[in-house]
Amino acid sequence: MAAGIREKQTVALKRMLNFNVPPVKNSTGEPVWKVLIYDRFGQDIISPLLSVKELRDMGITLHLLLHSDRDPIPDVPAVYFVMPTEENIDRMCQDLRNQLYESYYLNFISAISRSKLEDIANAAIGANAVAQVAKVFDQYLNFITLEDDMFVLCNQNKELVSYRAINRPDITDTEMETIMDTIVDSLFCFFVTLGAIPIIRCSRGTAAEMVAVKLDKKLRENLRDARNSLFTGDTLGAGQFSFQRPLLVLVDRNIDLATPLHHTWTYQALVHDVLDFHLNRVNLEESTGTEGTPAGARPKKKNKKSYDLTASDKFWQKHKGSPFPEVAESVQQELESYRAQEDEVKRLKSIMGIEGEDEGAISMLSDNTAKLTSAVSSLPELLEKKRLIDLHTNVATAVLEHIKTRKLDVYFEYEEKIMSKSTLDKSLLDMISDPDAGTPEDKMRLFLIYYISSSQAPSEIDLDQYKKALTDAGCNLAPLSYIKQWKAFTKMASAPTSYGNSTPKPLGLFSRVMNTGSQFVMEGVKNLVLKQQNLPVTRILDNLMEMKSNPETDDYRYFDPKMLRGSDSSVPRNKNPFQEAIVFVVGGGNYIEYQNLIDYIKGKQGKHVLYGCSELFNATQFIKQLSQLGQN
Repeated sequence: MAAGIREKQTVALKRMLNFNVPPVKNSTGEPVWKVLIYDRFGQDIISPLLSVKELRDMGITLHLLLHSDRDPIPDVPAVYFVMPTEENIDRMCQDLRNQLYESYYLNFISAISRSKLEDIANAAIGANAVAQVAKVFDQYLNFITLEDDMFVLCNQNKELVSYRAINRPDITDTEMETIMDTIVDSLFCFFVTLGAIPIIRCSRGTAAEMVAVKLDKKLRENLRDARNSLFTGDTLGAGQFSFQRPLLVLVDRNIDLATPLHHTWTYQALVHDVLDFHLNRVNLEESTGTEGTPAGARPKKKNKKSYDLTASDKFWQKHKGSPFPEVAESVQQELESYRAQEDEVKRLKSIMGIEGEDEGAISMLSDNTAKLTSAVSSLPELLEKKRLIDLHTNVATAVLEHIKTRKLDVYFEYEEKIMSKSTLDKSLLDMISDPDAGTPEDKMRLFLIYYISSSQAPSEIDLDQYKKALTDAGCNLAPLSYIKQWKAFTKMASAPTSYGNSTPKPLGLFSRVMNTGSQFVMEGVKNLVLKQQNLPVTRILDNLMEMKSNPETDDYRYFDPKMLRGSDSSVPRNKNPFQEAIVFVVGGGNYIEYQNLIDYIKGKQGKHVLYGCSELFNATQFIKQLSQLGQN
């Protein structure tokens, strides 16, 4: 993990786009021009890592979906990047028969089976196109990297590996096997790309244990086949600069259902919670003002805008884990800094334009030539700065509107108090019954957190009272009926997960008053300071990574795929603390947990942690799944 997973997956994609060899240039020094054909899975893997400009720089003139209508381009090679599904194979065979391209470089996201390879071979023979099929590769890239230290398994068909899919009461053994195989296939691809064989730890009696058993077996079988092993030579080990293998901690979503429901206060998690944000792209609807006469003014049609929040966005990288008021203040400071630079360029330009005999002006001219040259050379940087300021002004303004209209700061603070067992300054019933505070979903999230975090379930009389208040507030009670069943069947009923004992301190309004030109009028919004407290997933990682004895993790199973015989022991062979770890949540994860892990590892010098999950959901999507389970 010395090189981040994003870098490793990007390198693998670039190698694939260069026909699986080092960069190829033609005699003029230009890249070889080619077309990229991908399916939705391939598109989702590439889009967070490579921009359209980067694709063009590698010679990709067109990138097209496999199942779209495509015209023949007979003198250009085509690079395919698709899942080896029946439907995709049929379409690729059709392309061969239609002689669409000069040559075909077939890359499969996951390993293709022998029978499907034979289907392609037969189609190539039938179409007299054997010579045109240049290469066929298994890429083992079946996962999506969103950050240097974060990945998810899928965006397409994610309902197949969702929390609901795994926890359906009517699920058959065959369906569960299919789900587990899908997750294991992606995790196997992840470790092939990472170039490391992990030590695996997992909780017992959960879906995470099923994944661990299957992944251990798959890694073991691959290592046993020395000739075809994907972990040979310099790939074995945990990256180039580390001799210690990474720890893989597999946890089940059911160990903590409160965190995914929690209202949040950090920038990235808020964007995911309240806006349309997936695969590092946020989609906003922006009103274009009003039209018509003042008397009959009506809002203009809303414009849809998309913004990419990527690794090259320095502001995003610096502030995505910051509390929202800090972000608002930082955008304001960036804007003031930009305006000062812009004013300086304008001032210098006006001086340069002075004509006449004024010696003072001429002397100023010579003094300022170098300054203007410097200012003009920094214009591209200034324009990029302006673009990022506009982007984050628009995104943060959209977030702020949600905070104000739904009183999300109040919900966040109240839930923190519930989870840390602090004194509440307002009754839960009053919060639910307040018509001005939040949406029905906000109220349901709040009540579910209270219900999950309580060591004792409320009495039937109290519960009926809460249910009536929730129903009056417009809430659907189906998620509650599922959580009741879940709590009855889980060990956590007697020992609810602890969320720490600290609570954020409200500091009142901003210490620095925003100037009148600010987009962010934060009045009425609390400036809450986040206090570091480890969430359940982070605590589990800390116990296992640091080899601490703790009742929470002492019975976790231990697997080492490099050992000749399978180990079914919970006794770790390795006694030294781990330097590198991957936490993977079976059943879905969120940005709150991810940020908590990143904050935790910042205090551990020289240590690295990656966060992964079978799907990434926000609270709205999670509530929907709980509701579907509650209706069963």
